Amino acid sequence: MGPGWGALIQGRSRAVGGCQDPASAPAGSGGTGSEVTVPKMSLWSIVSHMPPEEFSGLFTEFPRSLRCLLADWLENQPWEFINGSDAFCTSVASGMLSAMLEKLRSAASSDGQQCQILQQVSSIENTYRRDPLRLVAILKAILEGEKAAVLKRDRHLPLSFHRRQEELKFSLGLQRLQHRVHEIQALRDSSAASPQLNMRDSQLKTEGKPPESELPTLILEAMKELEVAKQQVLKRIQIWKRQQQLAGNGALFEENLAPLQKRCESLVEVYFQLHQQVMAASAELGAELLPRLLERFNEVLSSLVKSSFLVEKQPPQVLKTQTKFQASVRFLLGPQLLKASAKPYMVRADMVTEKQARELALSAYSNALSESTGEIMHNVVALETNPTSGTCCANFKNVLLKKIKRCERKGSESVTEEKCAVLFSTTVALTPSNLSVHLQVLSLPIVVIVHGNQDNNAKATVLWDNAFSEIDRVPFVVAERVPWEKMCDTLNLKFMAEVQTTKGLLKEHYFFLAQKIFNDHSASLEDFQSRSVSWAQFNKEILPGRGFTFWQWFDGVLDLTKRCLKSYWSDRLIIGFISKQYVCKLLSTEPDGTFLLRFSDSEIGGVTIAHVIRGKDGSSQVENIQPFSAKDLSIRSLGDRIRDLGQLRNLYPNTPKDQAFGSHYNKEQTGKDGRGYVSTAIKMTVESERDQQPQNAAGGSPEASQAQMFSLPVLQPELHPESLQSVLSPICPPAPFCPQPVPTGYPTGESNINMMVSDNLPSSFPSTSPMLSPSLVMDPALSHDPNLAFRNPLPFMPNQYMSGEASQLLSGGPSPEPRDEEMPELAPFTLMQNSPRWMPPSMDLPPSSDFDQFLQEMSVEGPALCPPFMPPLQRSGYPSPNASCWGLGESRWDDSVRPGHA
Repeated sequence: MGPGWGALIQGRSRAVGGCQDPASAPAGSGGTGSEVTVPKMSLWSIVSHMPPEEFSGLFTEFPRSLRCLLADWLENQPWEFINGSDAFCTSVASGMLSAMLEKLRSAASSDGQQCQILQQVSSIENTYRRDPLRLVAILKAILEGEKAAVLKRDRHLPLSFHRRQEELKFSLGLQRLQHRVHEIQALRDSSAASPQLNMRDSQLKTEGKPPESELPTLILEAMKELEVAKQQVLKRIQIWKRQQQLAGNGALFEENLAPLQKRCESLVEVYFQLHQQVMAASAELGAELLPRLLERFNEVLSSLVKSSFLVEKQPPQVLKTQTKFQASVRFLLGPQLLKASAKPYMVRADMVTEKQARELALSAYSNALSESTGEIMHNVVALETNPTSGTCCANFKNVLLKKIKRCERKGSESVTEEKCAVLFSTTVALTPSNLSVHLQVLSLPIVVIVHGNQDNNAKATVLWDNAFSEIDRVPFVVAERVPWEKMCDTLNLKFMAEVQTTKGLLKEHYFFLAQKIFNDHSASLEDFQSRSVSWAQFNKEILPGRGFTFWQWFDGVLDLTKRCLKSYWSDRLIIGFISKQYVCKLLSTEPDGTFLLRFSDSEIGGVTIAHVIRGKDGSSQVENIQPFSAKDLSIRSLGDRIRDLGQLRNLYPNTPKDQAFGSHYNKEQTGKDGRGYVSTAIKMTVESERDQQPQNAAGGSPEASQAQMFSLPVLQPELHPESLQSVLSPICPPAPFCPQPVPTGYPTGESNINMMVSDNLPSSFPSTSPMLSPSLVMDPALSHDPNLAFRNPLPFMPNQYMSGEASQLLSGGPSPEPRDEEMPELAPFTLMQNSPRWMPPSMDLPPSSDFDQFLQEMSVEGPALCPPFMPPLQRSGYPSPNASCWGLGESRWDDSVRPGHA
């Protein structure tokens, strides 16, 4: 430790001649600067609702009626931490007795049995005034008994109770330390010896010890207590950091640093007082003891100063290049220790790799950073002290990571598993000796991405690290395998935070998730509880028979529920996490029309309706309707879709659907709108139901005729091109013209776009047709037959995606104006065979400066960077929902029928 710390201490120390003995402070006051907040949930709030007979043996010496009056005040006093019978403990116990008697008298004034309570108060005062430590022992036993009863029933105590106990312990320790300083000063005051000092001299002479030997003993005891208090502060800082990291997964977090700053400032204040006493007694301490004491003093102050430099607002843990972000750091001891300077202190932010972070941690953050692994713009900000709020902060408001330099990865590690961090550093001068101190602090781990396709896997890395890292670890070491129970807690925490609901996952949900991640359908719920899950099972290994990992599927459920199903989930209308096989078991014995909602097991981000159909012979069949994506539900809500289907009657087990979903129905518009148009209504049907409707014959309903008009028949591969127009529109004459292909911007002529549509993006293209036969969209023969390139299986697609001959054949001739069609956004990896100049402008491409890096990473990673592939389902897998548009008004509705995955 540098000698400058001693100079700082000498300059900062101040006289304590007039300090009050903190042992005489009111009980529970916590001494100087140790005020704490009232806990949100107390032990008494639980105990008061438990049967009184469980605590009958505790109140033999202290009336239970008084315990009820004291309520949670009793547990907010440091009874449990008064150990010993010295003058300090006796003084604190006496002060707590006085505070308790005052509290009881105040409570008795508003109680109907005032006389009886006052008699009990008088009896307690007469019994324990001369021996307050005995009362401490009795009340300590009562609190211990109450804690044991709660632990026996609930297996845990309120978190706020533990937090309060830790605060009380530190508060009492700080009071004891202040009392030590007072004793040392009194012992050194030889000119006006107090009666207490004379008594000490007599006691020491009786024990055969010279009076002058007590001073080093007192100082060593005070030094030991100072180090204990320092460890408590550092531990509390580490807990705050850990809670901040867990908040990244959705845990509750008390961000307010004011109590922690006050604790640091209080300890540093007592520290300077004690150091002054030691320096004043240097002659009595001798040349051998004094240097050792000063070295210990230096270590305490150095630890407090460096540990009080914190990242108050973390940068995003998934950070995309060329994206601005914000962060802030705070120096808790800045208002107390920073020397005023004409030139402000500057804080610098640099990107470091995991290896660099590990080297900095092993050097106790004393070495300067040699090289930044990324280029950060606007990365230098002033460290400013606000006298009004009493804070010292540096706020980074417009930071931008321009580019990142990837480091070498080990084994099969992908770029989305590579963790970095932002290093915040500054050099400040502390008052009044102008001591220069270098401060450094690391942010939480960050995964840097260059494209949105990497976001899903990057979030998995962050989630795992936040959940399972240890306090004060070597950066950024985390377990490769964790207990399944901890994983369940993490998934539940993330789900509730993302969806913003109070309804979490149930044990039945955990059972389904365990079956999915372990690929084991024979184990019981208890068997899974003893298992552990690996990082590879979480987000590296592809699920059997699927094209995605467990996390990619679960994250899709999160996104869907957050965007479209929050209210349904909060009302417990969605079972969600349940297998198709178990659904069949549940519904097979239920009445016709019973249904439930579950998340698609084989499609990312889909929810499906499973319902039972009973035949006339009593046989049952469980059908799963093609899953709805977030896009589908944004067009027509889930509640309205359920209302549309008449075959759905009761939500499992036996709740009528209108009773369950009535509050989720949207009001249907009727009549004409303000412009005189007749309102239209969108209705959903399923294929099996529509096929049962009567054909348009004499007496047929107009609805059936309307549905037939909008329905497009299946194109047969052997159909001759000349009859293509009549098949696509059998009851309408050929259009006089059709817009010609867009001449620039998109590929024309022969193109592999049909191949991409059928293989990679089967459901991405929007439909302008209210009724579209799913067979037409899903017929694989059309998109792969080289002889039928002109037979566009998606007639709603712009003609620029077909050859010129086929385009004119469909359109009936060229058009002077291009069609106003929306270009679907395709993932960049699907266009690798094309020149980048053909890429549509609406695609989510990385900036040009990052495009080469993205291509390079993708060529190395392969499918790891790509969005999860969803294998197409058999056409007969699900009844496909379609929309019918009723009325005479104009309607454009985009509800493309997607291949079903569930």
